[in-house]
Amino acid sequence: MQVGLFGGSFNPPHAGHVLVAEIALRRLQLDQLWWMVTPGNPLKSRSELAPLSERIRLSEEITSNPRIKVTAFEAAYRIRYTADTLALVRARKPGVDFVWIMGADSLRDFHRWQNWREIMLTFPLAVIDRPGSTLSLLSSVAAKTFDYARVDERDAALLARMKAPAWTFIHGPRSTLSSTALRQAATG
Repeated sequence: MQVGLFGGSFNPPHAGHVLVAEIALRRLQLDQLWWMVTPGNPLKSRSELAPLSERIRLSEEITSNPRIKVTAFEAAYRIRYTADTLALVRARKPGVDFVWIMGADSLRDFHRWQNWREIMLTFPLAVIDRPGSTLSLLSSVAAKTFDYARVDERDAALLARMKAPAWTFIHGPRSTLSSTALRQAATG
């Protein structure tokens, strides 16, 4: 089985997140995508963070594809960092081929994540293009550091079965929606 791991605050979840999930399912030929709602992002302020239960509920409401499974297991295991999440997933599901999925906006700052190199060495990574972040493909610290492990996006369907480090950048339709802009519009 091939499963995509798509984590984030989803504060709030929106159609752009759904677009990333659908692109990942299709281009990576995944059997499932686990939409992982995090308790909080250590690199972001918690002051505007909606309650986890609300973000889970909204994520479930916005995702209609039966192959997308909304989960908040990081909260149940009190996990704070992605590297720890991936280690737990690997230990609990050794026979599953996983791919970590992120937007290109996250790739830009990926080198600031706790143990980001370890993440790159745990599971293959698929980066989905986002408006204003396409150049992170060439300019981000992570992209430069792991340039040797980049897989052509034409081979994206093979990614889940590859040994890490392996990553690809997937171009395609992009949504201009952002959780930050949606929160600002709601309070503004």
